[in-house]
Amino acid sequence: MGSFFSHPTGMEVVKKNQEYISEMNKIKMERWIQMHYQMKERETAMQISRARELFYWLASFYAVSTVGMIGRFRTTKRPGTLAPIIPLSFVVAYYADLAYGTKIHRIQAEAEMIMHNEPELLEWPSGLPTVSEIDSARLDIDDKVRLHPHQL
Repeated sequence: MGSFFSHPTGMEVVKKNQEYISEMNKIKMERWIQMHYQMKERETAMQISRARELFYWLASFYAVSTVGMIGRFRTTKRPGTLAPIIPLSFVVAYYADLAYGTKIHRIQAEAEMIMHNEPELLEWPSGLPTVSEIDSARLDIDDKVRLHPHQL
């Protein structure tokens, strides 16, 4: 059997438990942050792929319509038939830059500039939601579900 001094006292056990809980909370928070970061990465990848897909469609439309406008110009010799090429060129160039250019990097740089130099633009209307506001809304929804379960 061990001596009396070999067993931890109640305060030591509480302190170790607090350290353990603190470490678990830290790990939990790091995992939560990492999960949200990965979710944001995936959302950004989806936005870029969506822009690329839209660019393919717009570029195809642009090519077909440009060929058609040039053909129409050759038969009519009216320069007005070529006028839509100018705005279509801007639209296609914008989406090409978004899909394959540096537009994403410029958007990120602008966002960082806003975060550092204009933080007042980032404030939420009515401030951050409080726990009581969230609980109140949750309870309101629970009451509605209980009173009207068929209206979901």
